[in-house]
Amino acid sequence: QLQLVESGGGLVQAGGSLRLSCAASGFTLNDYTVAWFRQAPGKEREGVSCISSGGGARNYGDSVKGRFTVSRDSAKNTVHLQMNSLKPEDTAVYYCAAAQGLCVLWPYEYGNWGQGTQVTVSS
Repeated sequence: QLQLVESGGGLVQAGGSLRLSCAASGFTLNDYTVAWFRQAPGKEREGVSCISSGGGARNYGDSVKGRFTVSRDSAKNTVHLQMNSLKPEDTAVYYCAAAQGLCVLWPYEYGNWGQGTQVTVSS
């Protein structure tokens, strides 16, 4: 059974940093494109970042470019999202998702999802 588990969320002040992790079990995450999405209350799910299988391609949403970095740790079957210079508007539940396809930030392209981790940025 394919399973994704996010961790690393929490409460941080504006300007601070967090590193989210997405750990996989039941499959080799390096064989999949992995994306991060976020959803704030009352808002649509937003694409944050993705990394292709093997790590050759990475994409970022406009609102996080230059602040967030996605990376793989193949030895740990994990993908990380380093979030720096956090802003209150980054507050949301963050989800990781995996698919065998292109690195795109469209949620409907991804069939495997984690349960999400809450990130709260205080002003």
